[in-house]
Amino acid sequence: MEQILSFSAAFWILAVLGVLVTGISKSGFAGGVGVISVPLMSLYIGPVQAAAIMLPLLILMDFFSVRAWWSHRRVDLLKIMLPAAILGIIIGYLLFGYLNDDVLRLLLGILSISFGLWGLLKGSRFGGSSPIIGYITSTLAGFTSFVAHAGGPPMNFYLLPMKLPREQFLGTAVVFLASVNFVKLFAYGALGQINTDNLLVGLVLAPVAWIGTRLGLVIHKKLDDQLFYRIILVMLVIIGVKLVFDGL
Repeated sequence: MEQILSFSAAFWILAVLGVLVTGISKSGFAGGVGVISVPLMSLYIGPVQAAAIMLPLLILMDFFSVRAWWSHRRVDLLKIMLPAAILGIIIGYLLFGYLNDDVLRLLLGILSISFGLWGLLKGSRFGGSSPIIGYITSTLAGFTSFVAHAGGPPMNFYLLPMKLPREQFLGTAVVFLASVNFVKLFAYGALGQINTDNLLVGLVLAPVAWIGTRLGLVIHKKLDDQLFYRIILVMLVIIGVKLVFDGL
């Protein structure tokens, strides 16, 4: 409880914004810009703690999103993607001891800038649909998801060029990210990151996560995808620059 009271108002504003955008993104836009939550929180707290606070919230969001999109998943693609993603999580777990807060801020900033620019420069034109690309990008997705819950951009690099029907794309993406988050729960627990303080912060933000997922399901057919993505991607680049300077 003391830790909750010690956080500044600015942290809570950014945390609420990040969780809300992540919820909308995960349920209505396949998690493409949900990466923004950890960089936002990392402006005020350590990246490791920010990621630990977000993980239970992501799993809560996944519960609602998977229920909505489960029947539209592409099992053949998931068979390629999930084993590779687990390998990426294992790599992140093994490297965790070498990543202090400054290194993580620098890495997170570089990832944020890269993913933001990639999206703004029409990243969906790049990538490919071969199994080899699926293995490579899914391994990267597992690693970036472990570090900063940023598995969406590498996943999109593989899925978007396939031009799947919207429902199949959302179903496959939602189930993939939910499975990755579930596996990460064991890794984070083994590292001692799932503790009472972080869970209490997550509990306070849980209603925001629920609101975000419900909003995503409602507005995904009404809101222009490109406008939504561009606003968040620009924010991601700006935040990334700030994190790089902090890390340096």
